[in-house]
Amino acid sequence: MRPATLSATSPPELESQLKLRRRNFLLCAAGLALSLVMQPLTLGQVVTQVLWVHLGWCAAFIFLGVAVGARWMSPRPIGLAAAVVSLVGLTLDIHFTGGIYSPFFPSLYAVPLIICVFTPEHRRPTQLACALTWVCLLVTCWASGASPQVAVSQGLSFAFVAWVSVLGSQTFRRLRDAEREADAERMVALERLAESERLRAQADLHRAEMERLALVGQLAAGVAHQVNNPLSYVKSNLGYLDEELGEPSPDVEELRRVVAETQQGVLRIQQIVTELRDFSRANAQDEEACAVAEALAKARWLASAELRGLTEVVEDVAPDLPRVRMGLGRLVEVLVKLLLNAAQAVDDAQPRRPGRIVLRARTFQAGVRLEVEDNGAGLPESVLPRLFEPFSAVPRAKAAGLALSVCRDQVESVGGTLSAEHRPDGGTRFVLNLRPAPLHAPV
Repeated sequence: MRPATLSATSPPELESQLKLRRRNFLLCAAGLALSLVMQPLTLGQVVTQVLWVHLGWCAAFIFLGVAVGARWMSPRPIGLAAAVVSLVGLTLDIHFTGGIYSPFFPSLYAVPLIICVFTPEHRRPTQLACALTWVCLLVTCWASGASPQVAVSQGLSFAFVAWVSVLGSQTFRRLRDAEREADAERMVALERLAESERLRAQADLHRAEMERLALVGQLAAGVAHQVNNPLSYVKSNLGYLDEELGEPSPDVEELRRVVAETQQGVLRIQQIVTELRDFSRANAQDEEACAVAEALAKARWLASAELRGLTEVVEDVAPDLPRVRMGLGRLVEVLVKLLLNAAQAVDDAQPRRPGRIVLRARTFQAGVRLEVEDNGAGLPESVLPRLFEPFSAVPRAKAAGLALSVCRDQVESVGGTLSAEHRPDGGTRFVLNLRPAPLHAPV
């Protein structure tokens, strides 16, 4: 696989690498300038030729640093230029300070390593530096009058250093490529995770909507019964009006009274239909806070058909409860499900007993604690840990499954909690803790 180059990197990464290269060149220039001050300590004297070589060397590195920062040249020519400048400067230093006996001579071995550091992502600058350094090494040995044995020894020693430099450059590129591949794989994994979370959230939304529609269907029979009462009243009044209008001299005042009562019956039917429609269209984003007493009243009304004749419903609601951080529609939906769950538990209890459901609301840690408890048969201890799992196999088949799972998800989405516990004298208690709304307006 071909190594990636700077041109294949993203703009932020490219900019970061160019800044790093410029800083390295300027640091090297500063080091060369400092070497001018340290020259008397290194050589024991000031060598004019070396002074001029270092000044030129320093100026060249400053120019290369500015060039790489301004993007006057691409990274590869910059690396080659740094290699050539370094070799020329170091070779002249060695020549002017004693040849192979110069204190600068061991530095010649470090040139490929330096170039490898400057251009780790390119192979050719390091290879070129190795070849040029080997040539400079042989030229220095020849100019110093070294014996062939010394020249061969120096050449073999440098061959090991060159091999380490090339190997280091290749290793760096492989590590960098492996890191980039790992980053790319992590990005793909994150994208897949984000897509999975999106699909999960969409599935949760569909699940909640299905549960809402199922609940509306469950309430439809009760609503039909509630509509039937005023509808029968309206039908009877219309029949009476028809008869009275057939009389030669009907009582106008009595007709007006009957019409007014009929209108009230129609309005009652409209109210019932509107309540059910609003409940079926409740949206998780349309509200942020609600009054607990209002939610309890709506929930009890919607579930009244299931509760009528089956149980005694007792409300124990404290006055001046704070508004809670949950939309009215969602809280009503949760309470309706818990009421239907309690009604089902009472209906399934054996032996049969008078049903009793208690709705309790109290201030709890600045929020509100709601309880829905029944005197049904209760639940086995083994079922409680799995009660809120989707499609959990619990005895209350009509009330469990999706319903309690959706209730818990809706409550937890606003920072609340929903739990179930056994009552000491039998039955089950569902405990709903809700956080207060930002504005603590009393009910």
